[in-house]
Amino acid sequence: MLLRHGELCIRNAEPRDAARLAAWWNDGRVMAHAGFPLGLGVSEEEVAKQLASGREESGRVLLIAYQDRPIGEMNYRNLGDGTAEIGIKICESAFQNRGLGRALLSLLIRALFERGYSRIVLDTNLKNVRAQHVYELLGFEKLRVNENSWRDQLGESQSSVDYALTPDRFRDHAR
Repeated sequence: MLLRHGELCIRNAEPRDAARLAAWWNDGRVMAHAGFPLGLGVSEEEVAKQLASGREESGRVLLIAYQDRPIGEMNYRNLGDGTAEIGIKICESAFQNRGLGRALLSLLIRALFERGYSRIVLDTNLKNVRAQHVYELLGFEKLRVNENSWRDQLGESQSSVDYALTPDRFRDHAR
């Protein structure tokens, strides 16, 4: 996958990106919102192996660049029955809170719908109200709140929110 909009680029992550991704995934500040305040503890080799096995039809890890500088990652996974699950992390803090996430999500969502997906789902931490606001701006429907449904690496109880989006509800913010 290769998607461009202005100075934004989303492309398939490749084994050559493994070092950067491993650094982000092992950084507790980047991963805390996903329940990993101590990071994932993955090696560069493990990440490279995961990237090498990605396929368009099953899902991919995607690298996000702004002005040709890597700033984060996205992913999608084919759940079957026309449903894709997506995720996004803008890992470089200087690029957070600048409206890039909304445009990046729009690019990916539009591409997935064009590829035949009829439903996109995601979940986020209940505390991540900034992300929830963006998802709802894009047209995602809040399906449920899962109270105290899991524990993070520090043993703290966490809650999540499940969202779904269909093409008729999608409000594209990258046009």
